[in-house]
Amino acid sequence: MSDTFDGPRVRSDSTSTTTSTSSRVILRQRLAQLLVCLEDLSSDDEANEEVSRTLDEAFYLCGKYTNRESFRLHMVTWNVGTAEPPADVRSLLQLDPQPATDLYVIGLQEVNATPVRYITDLISEDSWSHLLMDTLAPMGYIKVTSVRMQGLLLIIFAKQVHLPFIRDIQSTYTRTGLFGYWGNKGGVSVRFSFYGHMLCFLNCHLAAHMNYALQRMDEFDYILDRQDFDMYNTPRVLEHKVVFWFGDLNFRIADHGMHFLRSSINNGRFNLLWNKDQLTMMKKKEPILQEFEEGPLCFKPTYKFDRFSETYDTSGKKRKPAWTDRILWRIKPKAIETEDENSSTSSSVDDEYPIKVTQDMYTCDVSYGVSDHKPVIAIFNLEMRKKLETPLVTLTVEGHWSADEDATFTYTILENFESSTWDWIGLYKIGFKSASDYSTFAWVKDDEVAANGEVVTVQVSNNELPLLAGEYVLGYYSTNMQTLVAFSPTFQILESQQAVMEGLVPENINGHEK
Repeated sequence: MSDTFDGPRVRSDSTSTTTSTSSRVILRQRLAQLLVCLEDLSSDDEANEEVSRTLDEAFYLCGKYTNRESFRLHMVTWNVGTAEPPADVRSLLQLDPQPATDLYVIGLQEVNATPVRYITDLISEDSWSHLLMDTLAPMGYIKVTSVRMQGLLLIIFAKQVHLPFIRDIQSTYTRTGLFGYWGNKGGVSVRFSFYGHMLCFLNCHLAAHMNYALQRMDEFDYILDRQDFDMYNTPRVLEHKVVFWFGDLNFRIADHGMHFLRSSINNGRFNLLWNKDQLTMMKKKEPILQEFEEGPLCFKPTYKFDRFSETYDTSGKKRKPAWTDRILWRIKPKAIETEDENSSTSSSVDDEYPIKVTQDMYTCDVSYGVSDHKPVIAIFNLEMRKKLETPLVTLTVEGHWSADEDATFTYTILENFESSTWDWIGLYKIGFKSASDYSTFAWVKDDEVAANGEVVTVQVSNNELPLLAGEYVLGYYSTNMQTLVAFSPTFQILESQQAVMEGLVPENINGHEK
């Protein structure tokens, strides 16, 4: 990988600098009061009460800015030019970082969408999704969800430990091709709550060609206007706490001639091109773009290359290089004080649970050549306090499990949620790819939804259990929430006698294989 941005990290915050400074001043004042109280401390009950109260306030304020955790987000956008995936995407996903990645968000454009291929992909996963799942599942990443609109694909993976706290998942799409009737251009999005923080990811493919910068802006406005979610608190894209906007946005480098462009790129003087980058120019006059942030473009323009090379277009068209493929983000601005009670409550909650977004990397990987675009990678740290720390359900495995006898487990609903008699509990072998990748499953209580705190016992027939030994978990799938909301601890399924009898494993006698 080359052209990596390793400069100062770009940080944005859901709380303003003024708010943060003000809180630190208040904290210092409370601690100063504490010192005065300690100097005057006597057996007086009122003095002791003052010390106790001031300590509580000081530790509360400290707690607002401590007890925060960082989550690593790895994002990729790539116009794959209808190509089949390469044999290996490990370097694209950077699978061995420290600390490990928590979320992968991959947005593709121009996935092969011929009619026959598209219908086939709807029945079974497309080739790109298959490759990504096959690569990430052995590393402990599970597909959370995906959305597809013709050639646009957005797919999200998470570590298993995070899945119970990824809730309220919804996706949508907006066509902009042929006046909104064709999906070759447009946007697909996924939104969800991550430990109680509302995130939205919007993957776009906007109008091409140099002279259509204003049309690209119109399409972006149209997508924002048309996309809505069935959520009372975040029905629109821009109402989420953090929005990531990315894709083949198709903005070009204006005015500069081909010779100057290529000379600047070859000499690594990318800064000479920034002031003519159409997206950078549009940000100066479009208020909505001014709310979005982007790291410096310290990597080669990602379009247009000869396939399987690092050489810019040598065809008769000789397209000018451009940063068409981008990743931007937006922190929801602090709400303006209003008399509306709901707005005030929402604002105070956001103030108490701020989120920081820090970009650690923004680069392209020129080693991939299946497309005339190079993939763009951005790595972020999301720093936040968790609003949620308890799963909705607990699952407990009873006794030893093997296919020689029926097995038992219990589940308990811990919190109110929209559970259903269509919910089910799956048995998953460690390394599973998605919620549908179960070995077997059992419906939850058939006749009625379990009450909170009720311990429900479920039996699994031995005929449904795997014959060979392995490590497994149970996962509770919520039909209404369309996600796995809880897991059991990992447990071992023992090798069955039937497996030995069927010759699947050699029989072991007195420590020796027969």
